[in-house]
Amino acid sequence: MKNLGQILRLAQQAQERMAELQQKLESTEVGGTAGGGMVSATVNGHGQVKRIKIDPSLVDPKEVEILEDLVAAAVNDAVSKAKAMQAEETMKLTGGMNLPPGLKLPF
Repeated sequence: MKNLGQILRLAQQAQERMAELQQKLESTEVGGTAGGGMVSATVNGHGQVKRIKIDPSLVDPKEVEILEDLVAAAVNDAVSKAKAMQAEETMKLTGGMNLPPGLKLPF
């Protein structure tokens, strides 16, 4: 039973570290850009959009479709970077342990 106690203690520590990671991801921001920096998007570590910035020179009624495409590209760039950061932080948390396919962390 000594090993069971140790396993439970390790599981509790892992759960605490996972909660810390969740808080870190919530407060960490990642930026993405499109159109040579004319459109930028900022997302948190969970991929939630926090800010969109658009260069005023892009706001032309005739260019709305281009603007929409640039905003989508900037958001996708930021979300991609946030996912990469999340994967890196999760890898640090798990100590490089290979997790079974389909098991997503953080939960």
